[in-house]
Amino acid sequence: MSMRPKAVLFDIDGVLVDSYQAHYQSWHLLASRYGRVCTEQDFAAQFGRTTREVLEVQWHDANLTEQDYRRLDEEKEAIFRELIEDQFPVMPGALELIENLLEQQWRIGLGSSGPVENVQLAIRKLGIASQIQIAISGNDVSKGKPDPEVFLKAAQGCKTPPDSCVVIEDATHGIEAALAAGMLAVGFASQGRKRTDLAQAHLVIDSLSEISSQQLEDLLTLKP
Repeated sequence: MSMRPKAVLFDIDGVLVDSYQAHYQSWHLLASRYGRVCTEQDFAAQFGRTTREVLEVQWHDANLTEQDYRRLDEEKEAIFRELIEDQFPVMPGALELIENLLEQQWRIGLGSSGPVENVQLAIRKLGIASQIQIAISGNDVSKGKPDPEVFLKAAQGCKTPPDSCVVIEDATHGIEAALAAGMLAVGFASQGRKRTDLAQAHLVIDSLSEISSQQLEDLLTLKP
């Protein structure tokens, strides 16, 4: 087993970046700019959906054109980046886990649905540019999660077969994408997530400090 390449593919939002509050704040600020209201309850109800999907639900009365959707999507993500640029919320245990994995010869890839600007900002703030093999963003794929494209491309970038890849994800769609790719799925119930939403995963955790290189290696070996 140890001779074969093996990779861990991380989602970014809610896995390497503790971004729940920053996403809520960015929705709240965007709404305020246009005389609208977004409460935390509104945000939580749509949490995990794409910006476009949230706009379609929460701004359904605004008669938005396609151009409006694109502009508001970009504006919301720009607000989010400003918020995390100032106080970057690294997920507890993230850097320690990456270090542990690298020591044990794992390859590291990123597979995010977010825009490339968000992914690049996270890599810079986490200081992991030299530690990862590949970073796939929403800009690099034609189909978003639950389609497996993002993780299959990340595996390709890590030069690792899908059945030797572990995906760490905090969202139902992400778990579905990992399973569709034939990978081992670890569900991370970070803030705003319920363990029950991640029940399809091979393993569900509440903290990144709960897992180690050895445990993931054992899980891969046992995976049917």
